[in-house]
Amino acid sequence: MLQVALAQVRLNARRFIAVGVAVLIAVGFLTATLIINSSSKASLTQSVGQSFRNADLVVSTGYDEETGTWPVLGEETAALARGLDGVDEAYAVRSAYLTAGTGRAAAFAQLTSLPSDPSLLPVDVVQGTLPASPGEVAVDQRTAEKQSLSLGSVLPVANPSGDAAETQLKVTALVETSSDPQMMGAAQLFAVDQTVARYADPANGFESILLSVADGASAKEIQAVLQQELTDAGTTATFVRTVEEQTTELVASLTGGQDALTVILLAFAAVALLVCALVVSNTFSVLVAQRTRELALLRCIGAGRTQIRRSVLVEALLVGIIASMIGVLAAIGLIAGIVAYLQTLPDSGFATMEVTPLSVAVGMAAGILLTVLAALVPARAATAVAPLAALRPAEDVRAGTRKGRVRLIAGLVLVLAGSALLALGAVSGNLLIALPGGILSFIGVLMCSTLFIPPLVRAVGALAAPLGVPGKLAALNAVRNPQRTSATSSALLIGVTLVAMMMTGAATSRSAFDGALSSEFPVDVTIQGPLLDGSPLGADDAAAAGSVDGVEESLLLPAAGMAESDGGEIAVYALDPAGASVLQDTSLVPEDGTVIMPQGTEAKTVTVRGAGGEKELTVQTSGSAYFPALISAGTAQALGGLPALEAPEQYAPEPLLWLAVTDGLGTNELIDLQSELAEAIGIEGYQISGSAIERAAFEQVINVLLMVVTGLLGVAVVIALVGVANTLSLSVLERTRESSLLRALGLTKGQLRGMLALEAVLIAGVAALFGCLLGAVYGWLGAQSALGAFADVVPALPWAQLGGVLAVAILAGLGASLLPARRAARLSPVAGLAAD
Repeated sequence: MLQVALAQVRLNARRFIAVGVAVLIAVGFLTATLIINSSSKASLTQSVGQSFRNADLVVSTGYDEETGTWPVLGEETAALARGLDGVDEAYAVRSAYLTAGTGRAAAFAQLTSLPSDPSLLPVDVVQGTLPASPGEVAVDQRTAEKQSLSLGSVLPVANPSGDAAETQLKVTALVETSSDPQMMGAAQLFAVDQTVARYADPANGFESILLSVADGASAKEIQAVLQQELTDAGTTATFVRTVEEQTTELVASLTGGQDALTVILLAFAAVALLVCALVVSNTFSVLVAQRTRELALLRCIGAGRTQIRRSVLVEALLVGIIASMIGVLAAIGLIAGIVAYLQTLPDSGFATMEVTPLSVAVGMAAGILLTVLAALVPARAATAVAPLAALRPAEDVRAGTRKGRVRLIAGLVLVLAGSALLALGAVSGNLLIALPGGILSFIGVLMCSTLFIPPLVRAVGALAAPLGVPGKLAALNAVRNPQRTSATSSALLIGVTLVAMMMTGAATSRSAFDGALSSEFPVDVTIQGPLLDGSPLGADDAAAAGSVDGVEESLLLPAAGMAESDGGEIAVYALDPAGASVLQDTSLVPEDGTVIMPQGTEAKTVTVRGAGGEKELTVQTSGSAYFPALISAGTAQALGGLPALEAPEQYAPEPLLWLAVTDGLGTNELIDLQSELAEAIGIEGYQISGSAIERAAFEQVINVLLMVVTGLLGVAVVIALVGVANTLSLSVLERTRESSLLRALGLTKGQLRGMLALEAVLIAGVAALFGCLLGAVYGWLGAQSALGAFADVVPALPWAQLGGVLAVAILAGLGASLLPARRAARLSPVAGLAAD
């Protein structure tokens, strides 16, 4: 029977192509996910480990659970390390955080001490010589480029807290930019320890101590000796690790020991594998049904049931092995190309590709097992019919058979139970209840697909009747085998439902968050000072902000005093009624003698202190925690007028700048607006907030996630469409004589192609339409479960996107029919009628 199986695969390779493509895509997706996981960890290791890449041992501290503190690495520990035999050099790393540059060019910087042995420096010198005196500094290339620094330039640095005076440092060297995530994003400066100590807090000690081991000495032995001496000295939570051990520890601390991205990708890979299993099972069911007479003949000449079953499984095994190998190789090639591209980018040069044996083994095993397991039911069906009854088609698992009734009842139970849980989760706003309910109900829908998909296809097929004979035949052929139609549609239904669910959930979430943001933030954009040079916001800054494209109106909100609140003193601002139009809710304009307080204020009256006295004011609550305390300009004058900037600090908090933006700005335009405002005024981006900015940031995340999720689920949809094409192709082979007879009776080639195209469109269209409806319901209820506890959730259907999904599915179904239709039309009626 092995020879029979090999002959079947060799002679009918064309029939197995679609199965191989489906397995290839699913295995490639799974393998790529695992390679991404291992490569991301290798890249993170490469990045994190750069800070001590030239060392042999690393001394660091951890959290001491007994004392509830972090021990400090001091000079005593460094001296102990230096005094050990075999230690060539000990680099005590001291760091300070300061601002580098002046005015709008000022940037947050990390200043790190230099080692006495330059070989321990974690970055390479690109140009110049390392600092040797307190007035010198080495700057990383990226900072030098941003601030237009070169050798000999003067870089002013200052402590942000103002504890130390500004110092002018001369740039003596340019070094490469470190890819350490703890340093990325900040200016990276290096100086002698005397310079760093001026800005560092002595209580913080050293960040770490890097040790280089002398030639011939054993790093492991020195590690053990130093760890023991630290323990004997009573030092707690201080560890001596090798570079590899320290890197592993830091990676674990950064990732929390978990990899959420891999978990998410594996979930989508599981969806792809499930759809692939449906396609494989359906394909082998068709192949077995087509070979009923052949298998029965083998039974008549002595082949046993086990041999027949084994023959079908061997075919599946061969297809699974070949397709899985190609899928694994394709995944490796794809990730290799992505990593090679990332390595060309300036911020991703540390990208590393790592293909673990586990990734390859899991991909191969999943593909082979999936193919063989999916072929078990068809293999069992191959021996279910007696040889003499082989000419009679096997009984489909319909609702009228015993198996069909069991399946139908189980599906209905799951639908009812899952729907109840889903509804409960939506009403209570609990996603943990709704999620299992949605999964159970969807599984139930798939189990009951034989009950409703064929009638739906038949009903929609009635619309094709005006197209004449091809339309009527297509409607009949589409439901000729209900089990096959249901299995093919179910594979596509899974992908389309999940895509539609994500689209509807995203649209509903956008609507809910827009409402929540509008009620929480008083204006489109709020800007808080001070400027990068330390000065407060002023009228010139308001004018500069108002001149930026996309800003309709700007209003400077001066501070008028302080008010006692439940949580302590808060700043009170004076609002000029002439500028009240900048508010989203113009009813929140304070009247004379009242103060508008943030949400949560319970007092009926509060005392507001201004520059010239204090006054008891009636409280009006804004209903928003982000709304500042406001008084009218008249009330501010009664309190002594607006304070001068040089007035005591308690009477002069930082002013606010409120902006109204142009309606209809898109997400990218709002993100660009934030950057333009920061540049125009001279502040950091995080100082700009408001409903427009928050909405833009939220929608940017939602759009990216939706794009990624849709792309990932698109893999499952592609596999399902391969199944549609495969089912149609096998159906064409199965109906060769029938098609030839229709041709002989007058059906033209064009009509035959049209009939097959309509058949594919009916199957794909019904699955896509039902999937869109089902996905819309799941998306709405999912958003209600996740957001209902803190936002008003109103269903929002993305009609254009759902229509696009439906159109793509129909066009893809039409495309899937091209090759089978072309093959059927090319066969002459005489040759087709002569076929067995």
